Amino acid sequence: MAALRHLRQVSQEVSQPNVTGWGRRPAALRALSQRLSKGFNEAVNGFADEGWSMLESDGIDDVTVLVNSSPAKMMGVNFSYANGFPSMSNAVLCAKASMLLQNVPPAILLRFLREHRSEWADSGIDAYAAAAVKAGPCSLPMSRAGNFGGQVILPLAHTIEHEEFMEVIKLENMGYREDMLMPGDVFLLQLCSGVDENAVGTCAELVFAPIDASFSDDAPIIPSGFRIIPLDSGMDASSPNRTLDLASALEVGPAGNRASGDLSGRSGCTKSVMTIAFQFAFEMHLQENVASMARQYVRSIIASVQRVALALSPSHFGSHAGFRPPPGTPEAHTLARWICESYRCYLGVELLKNEGSESILKTLWHHSDALMCCSLKTLPVFTFANQAGLDMLETTLVALQDITLEKIFDDNGRKTLCSEFPQIMQQGFMCLPGGICLSSMGRPVSYERAVAWKVLNEEESAHCICFMFMNWSFV
Repeated sequence: MAALRHLRQVSQEVSQPNVTGWGRRPAALRALSQRLSKGFNEAVNGFADEGWSMLESDGIDDVTVLVNSSPAKMMGVNFSYANGFPSMSNAVLCAKASMLLQNVPPAILLRFLREHRSEWADSGIDAYAAAAVKAGPCSLPMSRAGNFGGQVILPLAHTIEHEEFMEVIKLENMGYREDMLMPGDVFLLQLCSGVDENAVGTCAELVFAPIDASFSDDAPIIPSGFRIIPLDSGMDASSPNRTLDLASALEVGPAGNRASGDLSGRSGCTKSVMTIAFQFAFEMHLQENVASMARQYVRSIIASVQRVALALSPSHFGSHAGFRPPPGTPEAHTLARWICESYRCYLGVELLKNEGSESILKTLWHHSDALMCCSLKTLPVFTFANQAGLDMLETTLVALQDITLEKIFDDNGRKTLCSEFPQIMQQGFMCLPGGICLSSMGRPVSYERAVAWKVLNEEESAHCICFMFMNWSFV
């Protein structure tokens, strides 16, 4: 069947002479995807007859490091392209590792890694990987995890059945400022497969490589990425709404008894193996330093993936699991109900329209206004946000709790909030005029008006403060 699908795809490309994304014809894009796949496969395999040699371990055998400086490898990645100037890099290093995943649908995990790159990637290393394949020397990166300026996904092409697609990822404001050879933006050519639960295939992959903004045909391709191979035939029937469940798992706590309903009944017991492989072009005299950096980087990625996988695992929601929510932390559905009931109590109107069979949590999650809850601590931090709230804050579910309330307001906003906060606690709510706040990236966000109200729990005690920013937009 795979061969038939491939023949069908080739037939369509031959009969489709039109130029597609970034001025490339379908056949040219297919050639690029094949280079990505081949380069990643070679790195994962690490065959000695292809020039790979293993470096000694640093005492911990979780990450394998290999080096390839063979002429065939150097010619294969076209290191001498760079507008006629040879690259300073003369070898390629690969750091790879494998990990067992249990009860985590590969499609959902890969989709999260694709959509939330800032949760696991280091912006400094992304910039280094892009600089290393260009003309001129570049220094080893300092860790800058979390300093992503922004991510833009530019679609290129997809197969007939959408089981595989290619795209360009633009990482904004990421280049080395001291290196004039590097622009502020980094571009990655990315190949995705198996990110749809219904996609046909034996594995799920997310493979990417830094490219030049010119997107020339002879650009060097040094791919890195993730591959997940299921170990059993059990198919997960989970829906894309697991992202909504992730809000509960990461920020609000396990969903308790819900596991016996729509989650555990749908998910089945699945096991799979994830292979992580990252390649870096480097100068031979820097081999020891690059190897140390690569080991640490892959280990940090493993830790990030494990955290995300735990949150995405259906067993994380079950009452039988060994995890319990922090004291006083409700599960997501309960919190959504408290938010709506408290809004009705203090403002006398309904927060949500009646959506029939839609759950309160789902309706709240898709509400057009930005909703976010913060704790009642001395230094309030955000504990929950709907999708619009995450978009406004330019953050993700994992990183939300690292953002304090005062961080999103400017000086005037903080003064207003401090003076009016007692009113929220006494009166139960407060209406704020339109103004400007800041995203987690420091971008100004304008809003027409805002409402803050006290969220009461079952005992009529204050659990948190909920903010709703209406008609917001980036300035």
